[in-house]
Amino acid sequence: MDAIPLSAQFIALSILLLISAVFSIAETSMMALNRYRLKALVRKGNRGAIITTELLTRTDRLLGVILLGNNLINAAAAVLVSVITVRLFGENEIALAAGTLVVTFLILVFSEITPKVIGAAYAEQIALPLAFLLKPLLKALYPVVWFVNLFVQSLLWITRLKPANTAVNKMTPDELRTLVLESGNYIPKKHQSILLNLFDLESITVDDVMTPRNQIEVIDIDAPSDVLRQQIATAYHRRIALYQGQSDNIIGVILLRKVLALNADDEINATGLREIMREPYFVPSGTPLFTQLQQFQENQDRLCFVVDEYGELMGLLTLEDIVEELIGEFATHSPLQPAHFHRQPDGSYVVEGGSLLRELNRKLGYHFPLDGPKTLNGLILEHFRDIPEPGTSATIANHRIVVMQTQDRIVKSVRLVPPTIASTQQNSGMDDD
Repeated sequence: MDAIPLSAQFIALSILLLISAVFSIAETSMMALNRYRLKALVRKGNRGAIITTELLTRTDRLLGVILLGNNLINAAAAVLVSVITVRLFGENEIALAAGTLVVTFLILVFSEITPKVIGAAYAEQIALPLAFLLKPLLKALYPVVWFVNLFVQSLLWITRLKPANTAVNKMTPDELRTLVLESGNYIPKKHQSILLNLFDLESITVDDVMTPRNQIEVIDIDAPSDVLRQQIATAYHRRIALYQGQSDNIIGVILLRKVLALNADDEINATGLREIMREPYFVPSGTPLFTQLQQFQENQDRLCFVVDEYGELMGLLTLEDIVEELIGEFATHSPLQPAHFHRQPDGSYVVEGGSLLRELNRKLGYHFPLDGPKTLNGLILEHFRDIPEPGTSATIANHRIVVMQTQDRIVKSVRLVPPTIASTQQNSGMDDD
């Protein structure tokens, strides 16, 4: 190679380092690609994405051709540096050792680390164009790649190792949740909240969302006609439950529009209501909310009654309750349902004892446990194991609560004290105990 000018050898070395960098950047960018983004591009018909997907279906072949080319080029660069060293300094052992260190440094900086950092940072922009180069190169070098992979597959078989097929990997619910949480720059906050709520539908049960039994709007079917007419005229909901005897003995549901469709001269009585009422739809407590949503769809119904294992009425659930769990509160609540939290000047909240713990956690940012009682009243009774007197205070789940009013064996109203206010009161000797 003495006939080749030294300048040409340096140019050849630069070209080899550049080609090696291309192989390195191709390897990293291909492996760092977002597979789900790639699938989206394939559905849009992106040619580069289609070729890239074909290459990634057999990563052994893809890595084979990339590493084959990379190692051949690196070996050629090392030989060329040795030739240049001998040309400049002769066959000096120290010079050859220095040349080896120099070529190692050049390969690491210009052909390995820098290209791979760039490839990882701009995987999509780099991998898709390079796919047009790698596909014909793979076809040209396929016999060599196949021969090398033959030994690789044999070694894997001997060691009983079976590489996972990346093409069929599925995301777990936790991974999908993390993906949604980290996509804040791409998904609006409201949409992100809806998706996260959708993931929770399988773990939330009807008990968590239902309207408690004592807040259900019901009408006694055996009441006098004038009473029935008055109750229907002032009804807050479009669907009203009918009971007979005791209020938890639900016998049917009527639609207000059907009642209004009756002749104005007709007397509203039990017989007329029985003719237009629908049979009540009961579901067991503990039913997952997503399952109940499917049942509403299959039964073409919008309302059900939740019963316990003994058949006792626990509450009422509507399709609107599930929708609100997904997208947030959008409907006005009945006066029977405590939906408002009254903020006090000191930053505390006065809430109804029948408030759902999930609602308190979601709207006020509290962290009450949800694996036991579903209402604040139930949580307080479970904590004290007795009916607390007004003025009694306690700390539950690091939240300070003060019982304000009790009535008929239930806690009617409670004051919730945020942790910052509670600590201030304790430090100043103003604790409620």
